[in-house]
Amino acid sequence: MKKSRLLAQGLLKMLSGMLLVGLVLFLPAGTWNYCNGWLFCGLLFLPMLVLGALLLWKAPALLEKRLNTKEQEKTQIAVVAVSSLLFVAAFVAAGLDFRFGWTHVPAWLVCLAAVLQLAAYGLYAEVMRENAYLSRTVEVQENQQVIDTGLYGIVRHPMYTSTILLFLAMPLVLGSWVSFAIMLLFPVVIVFRIRNEEKVLEEGLAGYREYKQRVRCRLLPFIW
Repeated sequence: MKKSRLLAQGLLKMLSGMLLVGLVLFLPAGTWNYCNGWLFCGLLFLPMLVLGALLLWKAPALLEKRLNTKEQEKTQIAVVAVSSLLFVAAFVAAGLDFRFGWTHVPAWLVCLAAVLQLAAYGLYAEVMRENAYLSRTVEVQENQQVIDTGLYGIVRHPMYTSTILLFLAMPLVLGSWVSFAIMLLFPVVIVFRIRNEEKVLEEGLAGYREYKQRVRCRLLPFIW
């Protein structure tokens, strides 16, 4: 029964996402004949469907956490709101860019961005395999432990690394430099999220301060 509920909830969220993307992408484009838009939708939703099915089959508890998007921290509520605005603005800009021909991304770069988008999904999936506590919200869960193996032994927030890669690849797949310029603000938003999240983890998760001493970098090895 629980899996049936999760399946229904997951499909509803995915269909809602597809509807939202359709509205903010193809409506500004003024046409359905937007090849980059269809390429992006395929790269976005097909891996999402596969990953969701795998989680439902192998890790339904993790899927349930990923479907929960209700933040409790005030800082994180603001971060989610700003991220959502950036997401919508970038999509609308990409549609308008296609409609009026403001900028052009070469085909080879679109293909490279498509590969990067898939690679980001692969990285995201690996992070979820390593960390069963990977909630969509910033919180300390019951019996949660510090994960310091695999990617977590290289950077403290590999999920955000994959998310940034994903979000910066998206506008290039859509063929819009205007959209890409908007998305350049996303890493800044992630920095604010990480600073607040680490404060929460230091206060509530045993061993996290020691983990920070062992793994110095947050997002990029040897950089930050």
